[in-house]
Amino acid sequence: MVLARNKKAFHDYFIEDKLEAGIELVGTEVKSVKAGKTSIKESFIRIIKNEVFIMNMHITPYEFGNINNLPESRVRKLLLNRKEIEKWASKIKEQGYTIIPLSVYTKKRLVKMEIGLAKGKKLHDKRESLKRKDQEKDMKKIQKNFGR
Repeated sequence: MVLARNKKAFHDYFIEDKLEAGIELVGTEVKSVKAGKTSIKESFIRIIKNEVFIMNMHITPYEFGNINNLPESRVRKLLLNRKEIEKWASKIKEQGYTIIPLSVYTKKRLVKMEIGLAKGKKLHDKRESLKRKDQEKDMKKIQKNFGR
């Protein structure tokens, strides 16, 4: 079940590759995320000393939690294999590549995040993708009306 999605990512970036990563959550953060009180719109991912961290991921404190609730936008560690981290770290060193969060979801009882290796779009690329999207929408309308 998808809990949060970064819709802007597909508009601003070409997604080259995707990976599933676990998120290291503490205390009542798990309950808050499963309740859908999370946002990844402004978040980004950094590799620091062969460890992957997500910055600015907003998780609203659990309402029934206690005084020990953690800050909303703290740095959280992502759980990946060493080979995957090394592979993506070498890609990031190339010009224009970055790692962005795509979605947060539950898989069985665990909270997972889909991350993507992305390359930024230029303004003309964004216009072209919007134009293609509009054309596809128009074609669906025509097919729907033609079927009647």
